Amino acid sequence: MLGRVPPAIKYPMVDLQSEVSELWSELSPTVERVLRSGQFIGGPEVEAFEREVAEFLGARHVLGLNSGTDALLLGLEAIGVGPGDEVVTSPFSFFATSEAILRLGARPVFVDVDDDTLNLSAALLEEALTERTRAVLPVHIFGLPADMAGIMEVAERRGVPVLEDCAQAFGARCDGRSVGSIGVMGAFSLYPTKNLGAYGDGGLATTESDDLAARLRSLRNHGSTPHEKYLHDGIGYNSRLDALQAGILRVKLRRLEEWQARRLERVAAYRAALADLPGGDDGLTLPPDRPEHRYHQFTLRLPPERRTRFEEGLRERGVAFTRFYPIPLTRQPVGSDFGVAPVAEKACLRVVSVPIHPWLPDEAVEAVAEAARAAFDLGSKTARAG
Repeated sequence: MLGRVPPAIKYPMVDLQSEVSELWSELSPTVERVLRSGQFIGGPEVEAFEREVAEFLGARHVLGLNSGTDALLLGLEAIGVGPGDEVVTSPFSFFATSEAILRLGARPVFVDVDDDTLNLSAALLEEALTERTRAVLPVHIFGLPADMAGIMEVAERRGVPVLEDCAQAFGARCDGRSVGSIGVMGAFSLYPTKNLGAYGDGGLATTESDDLAARLRSLRNHGSTPHEKYLHDGIGYNSRLDALQAGILRVKLRRLEEWQARRLERVAAYRAALADLPGGDDGLTLPPDRPEHRYHQFTLRLPPERRTRFEEGLRERGVAFTRFYPIPLTRQPVGSDFGVAPVAEKACLRVVSVPIHPWLPDEAVEAVAEAARAAFDLGSKTARAG
């Protein structure tokens, strides 16, 4: 017997079609300009984008790359991470974070996350550092900056460089400074679903160091020297941001703060709609309500059995959802011998992210709230009010 066909998705996680429609009058001439230029790899468009991002972030050097994963990989290599080294990082992240470490022959050392923020716990950092530690790699998860003051205090005292994984946190600030400019280097993803996303793959690396910037420029272009074409002073990668993506990203960068304001309006709507749900370990946990949060994701936490019912309710109402992340990096097949992380492992059983973007309609917010109430057997808010 065939199972029931689930309802079509009415409310996706992101709405790139609405985004393109809003930007069409600006995107069309931009694409035409790049195509008519005949310059598709590097060149003035990429250089202009790098300058504009540097101004936006307050960063000395910004380098366009092929992806956020490459930004991590090249960043770690530029710092000097290699075989036998250890890199301390978070167990609650996308696999690329530890993949970049493993790709260089180094070993990820996982420090458990803070139960409130789900970011690497600064309080647990020092005990994880050893004589083999070559870098610390905190992740600004879901757009919320990690405790960079606490992390930097330990790292600087121990003489260990910090590379920030800013893949989900473009534009976030800590004590007035943009993430990516606090450690020695920042790695950003420009994947299409990010708050600042390309219409293809893309990434950025940021640094205040002239030496690291020079190293990154060489690594992203086959280890070539900037002084003479076809002369290579090392082995690098083919990791360059293309001009068409740079042109599109320049258009979107100008809208980013306006879109962030609209995103925060949607966050406020969620908080109001979910305010009557029970909290605590047996209830619903909302994302931390902090002004520096960029809300790349709006991630809720529920007890596993309630989470399952919540997801069923979302499906019935045509609401998309995603579990970031159902398996901690400590339990991946290539990470299972790297320790345990009880807080992260508990979070992985409870998290579920719901749609959040500047075009999210009120009906989607209410559908999420209805599914949450049903998961906690609260019934309709309207019915209870009556």
